[in-house]
Amino acid sequence: MASKLQQLQAKACQATQFVAKHGNVYYKQLLEQNKQYIKDPPTVETCNELAKQLFYTRLASIPGRTESFWKELDYVKNMWKHRHELKVEDAGIAALFGLECFAWFCAGEIVGRGFTFTGYYP
Repeated sequence: MASKLQQLQAKACQATQFVAKHGNVYYKQLLEQNKQYIKDPPTVETCNELAKQLFYTRLASIPGRTESFWKELDYVKNMWKHRHELKVEDAGIAALFGLECFAWFCAGEIVGRGFTFTGYYP
C-alpha cells in the first residue's frame, strides 16, 4: 500500500512539474486561439453584464421553445390518431427514444446517489 502511495505521489509530482513548465505557454496559446470570444475590458462588471445578457436572452427564447414543444406534441398526437399507418421504423425510433429517456433517468439516479449503485451512504 505504501509503495502505491509513493508511486501516486511521484506521478503527481511529475504532473505538477509539467504544468509548471508548460502551463503558461498553453494558457497563452488558448487565449490567442479564442481571442474573438474575449470581451474587452475583461473586468467583473463585463462578466456580470454578459451573465445578465445570457440570462435574459435565454428567458426571451422561452416562447419559441414552448411553440416548438406544442408543435411536436401535436405531431405526436396526430401520429397516435393514425397509428394504424405507423411504420415499423417509426415504432422502433419511438422505442429507442423511450429507452434512452429511461437510461438517462437511471444515470441521473446513480449520480444523485453519489455514484453508488446500491443505495445512499449516510
